[in-house]
Amino acid sequence: MNDTTELLGISAFARRVGLAPSALRFYDDCRVLTPARVDGTTGYRFYSPDQEDRARLLRRLREAGLPLAGIAVVLDGPEEVGRELLERHLGTVREQSEAARAAIAAVLRRWDAAAAGKAGGCRVRLGGAELASAVRQVVPAAATDPEYPELGRVLVEVDAGEVRLVATDRFRLSVRVLRPLEAEGGSGSVLVPAAELVGLGQWAARAVEVTLEFGPEGARVRTGTGEERELPTEEGHFPMYRGVLDAMAPPAHRVVVGRTALRDAVESFGEAAAVALDWKRDEVTVSLRDEGAGPGGGTRTLPVICQDAPPPRLFFDPAVLVPALETSVGPDVLLEVATVATPVIVRSADQGSFTTLVMPVAPEPVAND
Repeated sequence: MNDTTELLGISAFARRVGLAPSALRFYDDCRVLTPARVDGTTGYRFYSPDQEDRARLLRRLREAGLPLAGIAVVLDGPEEVGRELLERHLGTVREQSEAARAAIAAVLRRWDAAAAGKAGGCRVRLGGAELASAVRQVVPAAATDPEYPELGRVLVEVDAGEVRLVATDRFRLSVRVLRPLEAEGGSGSVLVPAAELVGLGQWAARAVEVTLEFGPEGARVRTGTGEERELPTEEGHFPMYRGVLDAMAPPAHRVVVGRTALRDAVESFGEAAAVALDWKRDEVTVSLRDEGAGPGGGTRTLPVICQDAPPPRLFFDPAVLVPALETSVGPDVLLEVATVATPVIVRSADQGSFTTLVMPVAPEPVAND
């Protein structure tokens, strides 16, 4: 059989290799798959069976989204160059696939959230240890004074893709923000007695993940293994903590100090009514408000880092400041001070999701002669 009888017309060759005749003409024009022969009179293209492997490989590379210039390198260039190009393209395809998956998942979650919101509920999935940590940090700020029973509750709030736990006893305000692993539905909030929340936090700590649900039938927490607990809630009004935070003046002084060292220094004065913190550029001296009065007299000096000018002298009730330091995390704590008469923001130096506002106490008035 001679070469002429072995050649295939463009339609027959297209069927064999899974390409359209128009695609073959295009690849001929681009010189990546030229016919074995072109009739000089009619212009008809003829292909050899030996070209089938090249054509099929060309088709697969196009289906993989490889640009034509890259295909030419793979087909005709050095193997090591083609291999590098294909591996690079594979990484691009993976990134694009992941981006597409994330975009589609986000739209589906949004639709699910809208449906759940219309049903009057919301659902968030959290790490069990993270929820337990938030409970441990926030509950100490809840009031224990029976005169203010409404402040003995913790606000658990879901809003704008965040979960917030908030507690206050009027002298201190603690806020912990959690970023859920997954969120569905609208917003919601409940008030949970602080004592009840402690037990829930201990239970959640044993689970890898927990799901917090608010709905018309109440609030509940469920673990990934199917265990479930109802979240005991109470009716009432919680102070408008966001207004307090929004009204905070920008800090004029920022100080970083060792958390446990400051806690131990303040705690060493026993049940003193107030301690004084005197600041310098690189140190703070902790002493009793009334020098020499009460147990544990004397002073304690600690190293600090003042990011701005040193703050003015501040006075704190140890019973308020010590718990704020204990519930923070990390070796250092950041104190942000606006004025001596406004709350001081106490936050972990390396974790901004937990914030405590501590109200300084006023110095004793000086008696007139």
